[in-house]
Amino acid sequence: MNKKYTKADLENIVYKQLENLNAMHDLLSIMKFQNDLIQNINQTLREEIGQFKERQVMYPTRRRSKS
Repeated sequence: MNKKYTKADLENIVYKQLENLNAMHDLLSIMKFQNDLIQNINQTLREEIGQFKERQVMYPTRRRSKS
């Protein structure tokens, strides 16, 4: 299993690795952007839930007697 690589083979391997690294970088950038969007949406949702709970009116209910 001793394969001799030519300079062209090694250049091709390095080029493919660079393509893969660039693709991973692009995916990480997209994921970071999506994560920021999710965090902003979660913060807005937390605030809206807090405002809803402040406005919520609790009505007293009758307790059912045990039969």
